[in-house]
Amino acid sequence: MEDLFLKIESGAELGMEEIVKLLSVDADSSEYYRLLYLARKQSVKAFGKTGYVFAQIGINAEPCSVNCSFCSMAAGHYALPGTWRKRVDEIVEGVKQLVEERANDIFLMTTADYPVEDFIAAAKSVRGYIPPEIRFVANIGDFDFPTAGRLKDAGFTGAYHIVRMREGIDTGAPVEQRVKTLNAIRDAGLELYYCVEPVGPEHSYDEIAAEIVRAKDYRVEAMAVMRRTPVVGTPLFHYGAITTPELCKIAAVAQLAVKPTRSMNVHEVTEMSILAGINQLYAEAGANPRDTNDRTENNRGYTVQTTRKLLESSGYVIA
Repeated sequence: MEDLFLKIESGAELGMEEIVKLLSVDADSSEYYRLLYLARKQSVKAFGKTGYVFAQIGINAEPCSVNCSFCSMAAGHYALPGTWRKRVDEIVEGVKQLVEERANDIFLMTTADYPVEDFIAAAKSVRGYIPPEIRFVANIGDFDFPTAGRLKDAGFTGAYHIVRMREGIDTGAPVEQRVKTLNAIRDAGLELYYCVEPVGPEHSYDEIAAEIVRAKDYRVEAMAVMRRTPVVGTPLFHYGAITTPELCKIAAVAQLAVKPTRSMNVHEVTEMSILAGINQLYAEAGANPRDTNDRTENNRGYTVQTTRKLLESSGYVIA
């Protein structure tokens, strides 16, 4: 392991086997804390003391045909108390509030079946309220290259998209379709926001490493790791959740392997994760696939103010 740590310190690239070896480090060992130290050291080198708050609004609460086994909005086990779509004026008000609270990046999220035409129309109505220094990000279902171009024309600067853990097994989305969307985002010149998620106790280190390598191959600037939240009533609820130390370890390894140039995130918010060099956290409002309250800001979701304070208390200066 010492040779691997020395390789990390030299700045060399990590391969699949080395990533798996790092993920296998025992959380009760001294090597674990060396790993966190190396990740934090790299974070300081890459990000300095700059912190970021990304904020996301879930703009609809409706059953989703992709039917993910971990999601509260899956059609087969819908767990929210009702269904709704935010009106454009409601989305505008939500965005204006996030701008006022000084979020760095603003995301609009929908379920996979939300009509693209309606989403683009809403985005055009919202874009004028977002200053040019704030990035505007789409988090929607799969789409093709022409649609990626239309999202860019509507004012989006990036898109959140991933191949989820056990995609096509625990979800109704084929891996190939997810990859086509990732390529469309890249080829259209949108920034790709990537996350290894949703990680559960049943996932092997080989599976986790494969998604870390994918992010590495796309050279993402904004990287993240998210553990699965056990939502009551979903098929994967019985597996439970990975521990916070495990989450921090995965984030540390992801950071060391991917080397994002702008930010590294852990989700949901955990203060311990900052030990691994995390410099970005999420605030959330509206519908959320990890919540059974259809206004997650009233339950699981953190506010912009709360996340700012957490990062600032850890020595970060918010961009």
